[in-house]
Amino acid sequence: MTKNQPFEVVESFDDFELRHYPECILAQVTTAGPFMRAGNSAFYPLFNYISGANQTQTKIAMTAPVIQHPGADESHVISFVMPEGMKAADVPAPTGSTVTTRVVPEHYSAVRKFRGSWQEDRFRIEGERLLLAVRQAGLKTIGDLYWARFDPPFKPGFMKHNEVLIDLER
Repeated sequence: MTKNQPFEVVESFDDFELRHYPECILAQVTTAGPFMRAGNSAFYPLFNYISGANQTQTKIAMTAPVIQHPGADESHVISFVMPEGMKAADVPAPTGSTVTTRVVPEHYSAVRKFRGSWQEDRFRIEGERLLLAVRQAGLKTIGDLYWARFDPPFKPGFMKHNEVLIDLER
């Protein structure tokens, strides 16, 4: 069973949760192109990386979610979260130049959960709802919205668990 990235719910609001995420490590690929294609094209280099296509040929357990941050000029950063407890020194160096790794410090995020298929319009609508609710709660955001996908592509859309997130000042 795929393990999820750990977090603590600090406070629940009507339209979102305020969460604390501990430090984690991400394996990432930056790719250009439209929203949906970016997620698909980055998945395989990341999957190959955790399947042993790294300098130590270490296999790493798949975790959820797959995270997608928008970048400039229709670029996207797609990330796999390394398993809980994995230290930076334990993360194998990627082979090639596509995959990179980085440590993400502990942080707070506002998170809106929703179900449905992976459509860019749906993510944007849910993101707008999250931003409105966060502003109404008087919280200050950092950076841009980003998305988290928890399920494999073959799972029916109505059963998929997705989230839209934005980091917060605390």
